[in-house]
Amino acid sequence: MGPVLAGVLQLLALIAALALAYIPLGNYMARVYSSDKHWRVEKWVYKGIGANPDAGMTWSAYVRGVLAFSAVGVLFLYLLMRLQGVLPGSLDFSSVNPAQSFNTAVSFVTNTNWQSYYGEQTMGHVVQTAGLAVQNFVSAAVGMAVAVALVRGFARSRTGDLGNFWSDLVRGTLRILVPAAAIAAVVLVACGVIQNFSGIHEVGQFMGGSQQWNGGAVASQEAIKEIGTNGGGYFNANSAHPFENPTPFTNLFEIFLLLVIPFSLTRTFGVMVGSVKQGYAILATMFTIWLGFVALMMWTEFAHHGPALQAAGGAYEGKEVRFGVGASSIFAVSTTLTSTGAVDSFHSSFTGLGGGITMLGMMLGEIAPGGVGSGLYGMLIMAVIAVFIAGLMVGRTPEYLGKKIGTREMKLAACYILITPALVLVFTAVSMALPTPPHSMLNSGAHGFSEVLYAFTSASNNNGSAFAGLNANTDWFNTMTGLAMLLGRFLPMVFVLALAGSLAEQKPVPVTAGTLRTEKPLFTGLLVGAILIITGLTYFPALALGPLAEGLAS
Repeated sequence: MGPVLAGVLQLLALIAALALAYIPLGNYMARVYSSDKHWRVEKWVYKGIGANPDAGMTWSAYVRGVLAFSAVGVLFLYLLMRLQGVLPGSLDFSSVNPAQSFNTAVSFVTNTNWQSYYGEQTMGHVVQTAGLAVQNFVSAAVGMAVAVALVRGFARSRTGDLGNFWSDLVRGTLRILVPAAAIAAVVLVACGVIQNFSGIHEVGQFMGGSQQWNGGAVASQEAIKEIGTNGGGYFNANSAHPFENPTPFTNLFEIFLLLVIPFSLTRTFGVMVGSVKQGYAILATMFTIWLGFVALMMWTEFAHHGPALQAAGGAYEGKEVRFGVGASSIFAVSTTLTSTGAVDSFHSSFTGLGGGITMLGMMLGEIAPGGVGSGLYGMLIMAVIAVFIAGLMVGRTPEYLGKKIGTREMKLAACYILITPALVLVFTAVSMALPTPPHSMLNSGAHGFSEVLYAFTSASNNNGSAFAGLNANTDWFNTMTGLAMLLGRFLPMVFVLALAGSLAEQKPVPVTAGTLRTEKPLFTGLLVGAILIITGLTYFPALALGPLAEGLAS
């Protein structure tokens, strides 16, 4: 079997698995967030944190809950890393320095999971399991809660009630993420992923020196790392490490895990707003972009010119021979079009245009299908903008799902789509202008610029993957990427929840003959076009200086 055919067959198998899970998982999540009953264990949690799960929240109260919970998470994780040197079960690792502790705490609380350290040489079992793994669950649940609040904004009318943040957080964690991660972890262990609390072992001599490996609760963290679109690996090599991802089957299974909830949330959206066709329209938009990016990535990596690449059958540099070019291409696109950031190959070693595709996937806002929760609310913001554009074209008041898109709604949507590009471009420009930060670049020229652009694109969009050529473990990059992650996560959430509150207060607008049918293929095409055009106009100059210049010159 040729490598191209193998890649296509894996892609078809992945699509089939996602299709099978779509309706049951989407319906289940809709029931979770619509139920008025509480599990006993959930009542214990509410009692422990002093929350009333039945109290409705306005958008401002919901924001306060999100920010307060996340602030406590950052503080706890920061202290855990600073105290690692005196904690038991830390494999004799020392405490993490302040700048890196700040960066890592912010990274995992914001669902970014950017890592400027070697996991197996820096973090012991306590930090990995009690700190990082816990944040993998709750940071993902926060994103899902915000998405559900926006969906309620569309579904409800004449009310300021968006639900209860604490109830949404606990249910998303205990009813969705924990069971799914438990099942996935069992599958991964059965397929060879390690799960233990062993110490450091010397496994033999390697190039004149001893080679050492430490164990860990890898399968359980790998499961939520993918399901929660987190991406932080137990080992520095991430999902290219055989302890995390040993076989082609586990590789495909991990891609399935990182896509299944974001895609299925479109079904949840359709059920909760009372029109599954609206969910299918959003799904079609996400799937069209994802499949187009996968096809384009496979083409760039398989058909790149040059005698060495043609003789090898594709661009194999930086890719695991266990997986091949096809599976690596699918993984790279899926991890950057979601907010996962896990890698089974190194994006810096992709062709110039291939590296640009991974960057562009993040620059779209990671909405195809995006992160758990963040992908759905990001796509719904783009749907609001597309409806507004359509309204301008035909001279009618824009409406979406029976809600008018007025001045306030458009200001909030505009702020949402502007904040992340501003962070990416400003931080990149400042880093390139100052004398010290460019010293962290492994390469010069267009590829070196791409390393810095990729870093801030990844941080600001809460992705977490790296271009693998930048030394980000400096005070400058630890601090600046930390700020980019904070602002890139929580400012958009504020705008999303403010929009949800505005929509929930409205009276529904009746459907007329002139209403834009947003469940039709025409709207899907309009939405895809709006996403690509807005992103292209925003980022094209920066992409032209980096991956496009490199790709055209090679």
